[in-house]
Amino acid sequence: MKTIFKKCALTSLIAAGMAAGSAAQANEHPVKLGLMLPYSGTYTALGEAITNGLELALEEHGNQLGSRAVEIIKLDSEANPSRAPQNMSRLVRGDNVDFVIGPVHSGVAMGMLRVAQQTGAITIIPNAGLGAATNELCMPNVFRTSFSMWQDSYPMGKVAYDRGHRKVVTMTWDYAGGKEDLAGFEEAFTEAGGEIVEQILVPFPSTEFQGYLAQIGSLRPDAVYTFFAGGGGVSFVRDYAASGLKESIPLLGSGFLTEGNLQAIGEAGEGVLTTLHYAETLDTPENRAFVEAYQEAYGELPDTYAVQGYDTGMMLVQALEAVEGNTEDKDALIEALASVEFISPRGPMSFSDSHHPIQNVYLREIRDGKHEVVDIAYEQLEVPDLACKM
Repeated sequence: MKTIFKKCALTSLIAAGMAAGSAAQANEHPVKLGLMLPYSGTYTALGEAITNGLELALEEHGNQLGSRAVEIIKLDSEANPSRAPQNMSRLVRGDNVDFVIGPVHSGVAMGMLRVAQQTGAITIIPNAGLGAATNELCMPNVFRTSFSMWQDSYPMGKVAYDRGHRKVVTMTWDYAGGKEDLAGFEEAFTEAGGEIVEQILVPFPSTEFQGYLAQIGSLRPDAVYTFFAGGGGVSFVRDYAASGLKESIPLLGSGFLTEGNLQAIGEAGEGVLTTLHYAETLDTPENRAFVEAYQEAYGELPDTYAVQGYDTGMMLVQALEAVEGNTEDKDALIEALASVEFISPRGPMSFSDSHHPIQNVYLREIRDGKHEVVDIAYEQLEVPDLACKM
């Protein structure tokens, strides 16, 4: 028995020594971050803002993670779902990155998640809002530093009811992201006692809204709730104001209706209410410092995408410090990531059991071309993710 114990102890010591040697050797090399973001095409600005935010967070910490240098490998996702598995595999198997950060597009995320499941690659999603990523398709090695469509739209349902709206028309493009967004609003609004008098689905990516606006006028709802983004958001807000509906039927939306588009929307956006997990005017010490640093570094105001990139960096800083830079022990690293808590420019931030951020959602009104924070629409909202089994 003693002999067996000595052999086992010797084996354990050798194994521990080998593990320590392996970790020490790994720590001599940089931490590799593989960024799979759009650097061309429609979503270029989003990919660049996320990258800027991430790099700012790293720069503030000496461009080190757990006392190790950082190497960033950028791969253009092109927002192309068909190329997602190949691109993800290239980063994980070809470049041997320690973390994959991306994507922006939810369709790309679906392809990435398949490879994340096959390889166990630690993946941090800094934008794509598909609910399945931390729900039906959740896995220990996948985290989100952004939002889900439900999280940003659900709070507006109660806001609308509390403001006296009882009959609402909802409207979005006929695609998964838009439908998920409307579902969140509709859930909260009907729970409170409101009625959805019509749900209008527009073929994606059409921005021909005139016929639908005439339909809304004939329905005469108390308010309209909508999800459009990018150029579609600009067109809808401007067309809504031009139709005269804005004067009698308040326009409500997910924050992505106007995020990053204030200058293009112009006067048409004044008074529009949205809910989102960030606003550039949020008056906290953390956000004031972030806005100042971002403007100094990049010459422009940060947006939600920049904050999501910044918080991805802050998450990595805290987790790698907790494991002393050791990326070899994946279980310990995942546990450290799951335990991250900090005060972000967006407010207090931590992670649920499904690795989704628990965060404030703000009610914002466009005033003088800025997103002014009216209130916290929902404090520290946790996404249910009831289908997540991990």
